[in-house]
Parts: sequence; structure tokens; C-alpha cells
Amino acid sequence: MPKLRISKTKIWVTLISLLLVFYLVVMVQRSFTLMFVSPEWQAKLMGAAYFLIPFVAAWALISEVLFGARTEKLARILESEGGLPEDNLPRTPGGRIVRAAADAEFEKYKDEAEMAPGDWRSWFRLSCAYDASGDRKRARKAMRDAVAMYRAG
Repeated sequence: MPKLRISKTKIWVTLISLLLVFYLVVMVQRSFTLMFVSPEWQAKLMGAAYFLIPFVAAWALISEVLFGARTEKLARILESEGGLPEDNLPRTPGGRIVRAAADAEFEKYKDEAEMAPGDWRSWFRLSCAYDASGDRKRARKAMRDAVAMYRAG
């Protein structure tokens, strides 16, 4: 029987997600109160607008949790293959990665992704390199691309 590995991060994500779901349920209840109990048309309009917010928030929550789960799945696959990038970059006394070293290492992963543009593994590693260089926006984009490539093929 495999061991169940639950990290502190997963526990916190679960707790915060449950808290958000509770809040969204309360928001839906309050919006119904505004729409159907309050006699003023302004309150009814505000209740209708307030009713949409939980659905947008639920979509965002679900998409982020799925993104995290899919990313973790790819990381486990790469780990089993021995393909995860090594975390051997120098760090500052505060624990942050030295930016110049990360930028120098980045070129290696950029070249790898350019040579194998359809390989999700190279895009996963490129995402890690973007993250180490401090470019979170491009890191997430590269990881989304890696997930899409994995799911497509």
C-alpha cells in the first residue's frame, strides 16, 4: 500500500479553499436576500450583480487548483525520469536565488525549449528557469504550455 503524502501546503490550500467556498455560499445567500426580499430596485440590481461574483471566484479557484494538480503530476513524472532541473543555484544570505546566476542558467533551458518546441518536458524546465529568474508571468505561461502539450499528446 503506497504511503499517503500530504504536505503542509496542501493542507493550507485545502483549508483556504474550504473557507472560500463557505464565503461564496454566504455570498449567494446574501444575493438572494437582496434580490427577492428587498423592495428597492437598486438593492435587487445589486443583489443580481453580487450573485455573479461567487461563480467567477469558483471558476478561478477550480482553475488554480487544477493547474497546481496538473503541474504536480508533471513534476512527479519528470522526477521519476530524473529530468527535473537541479536546484544548485547560489543564494543570497536571505535565501533568494542570485539573479545573475539564474539568468545565466536560463539560457540553457531556453535553448532546450527552442530545439524541442513540442516537448512538454523542456517547457516545464523552461518554466522553472523563468521562475528562478524572477519572471513569474512567463513561468506560469510556460507551465500552462507544458501542461497543454502533455494533455494533447
